[in-house]
Amino acid sequence: MNPIRPLALALASALALGLHAASDADWPQWRGPHQDGSTRMAGLPATLGPSTLRWSTPLPGKAGSTPVVTGDRIFLTSPDEQRNLVLFCLDRKSGKVLWSRVAGVGDKEVGRNNTCAPSPVTDGKRVWALFGTGDLAAFDLDGKPLWSRNLGKDFGSLGLMWIYGASPLLLDGRLYLPVLQRKEVPPDYPRFDGKPGRDSFLLCIDAKSGKDVWKALRTTDSTKESSESYATPVTFQGPNGTELIIVGGDHVSGHRLKDGSEIWRARLYEKRDDWYRIVTSPVIAGGYILASGPKGQPVVAFKPGAKGDATTTHRAWDFREAPTDWSTPCVLDGRLYVLDGQKRILTKLDPADGRSIWSGKIPGSGPIWGSLSGAGGRLYVHDEAGTVFALSAGDAFEVLSSHAFPGEAPCKGSVALAHGRLFVRTAKALHCFGQP
Repeated sequence: MNPIRPLALALASALALGLHAASDADWPQWRGPHQDGSTRMAGLPATLGPSTLRWSTPLPGKAGSTPVVTGDRIFLTSPDEQRNLVLFCLDRKSGKVLWSRVAGVGDKEVGRNNTCAPSPVTDGKRVWALFGTGDLAAFDLDGKPLWSRNLGKDFGSLGLMWIYGASPLLLDGRLYLPVLQRKEVPPDYPRFDGKPGRDSFLLCIDAKSGKDVWKALRTTDSTKESSESYATPVTFQGPNGTELIIVGGDHVSGHRLKDGSEIWRARLYEKRDDWYRIVTSPVIAGGYILASGPKGQPVVAFKPGAKGDATTTHRAWDFREAPTDWSTPCVLDGRLYVLDGQKRILTKLDPADGRSIWSGKIPGSGPIWGSLSGAGGRLYVHDEAGTVFALSAGDAFEVLSSHAFPGEAPCKGSVALAHGRLFVRTAKALHCFGQP
């Protein structure tokens, strides 16, 4: 191996992580402080059970959104009994509800998803909440409304079969939102307006004022549902400068932060299918840009620095043995962890070459919809039935412990890790685990 290559990969990863100023004690957005499901935190419990369950707070409705944490405050979204779309603020230490604010109305449910799928995001001074209706609202940490708007009124309702589910990405005072959707929306789609057609685009919003900074179209040759994406973008620092990485419409692409213009794109798989919607978000690992295809298509790593069509020129490696359809991979201590949520198979990979280090099957039956979260040599995830698992991220696959919440299914979000605690959302409550 070229001795310069590991240094270059390490530098690229360090630069990418350097974009994020959030404290590792907090969990400020869906994939944590580094946009990859990990945090540098010690003291999280390996044993999940009554002895480490600190508190539980009832919630009025089920949702796929993940809690976010800053300081002593937890924020999460939920529908209430009247189908209002609500942002809740809880005390991190006790679970007490400090305040709640209605940010929209008209929760809908399609399949396993509803309009509270996107997760909030916070910068430690403010919090922003987005819903599948297009309602987007900003509050200060005490619940004072700062601004609100409805993206559906501005651009037409978000045309996805299973309701919009991407979370906002916050960077340097701007919110970045991908809206990758079907152009001609059938009548049976959960539309919130009467318009039949719409474009796919990227939107940049000034986080302080709520006003648009730019809107950039994102074209695709995909057909029907394959045009749709539920993936949240990530940022990458490389030879092209800082890029916004998005995935959807059968492709992964890199965009300029200043105006959303496309620098490069790559097709993820050769097969074309009308129903290849993408759920998993991209991740950065080993200096590569990783994106996952749906329904058995591979996880693909691309080299940085591409211009134009990078489908073959910058493809580094594929992982095909147990790829992911729903769960976004986690990067922890320089390794990549991929979860096949349908088969419940977890694989540890070396992101430098895609080599499989080990794999194992998480006990139980039924799907795992959430994404892995990791810290301190451990991984955490819960399945749809309501069982949360602590797994070893070490030299061999090992289930360290598990804890079930009977009668609290379906569970669809991801575990948040902050201040030495795990925050697990079920359909009935938010639970907190931590060492005594």
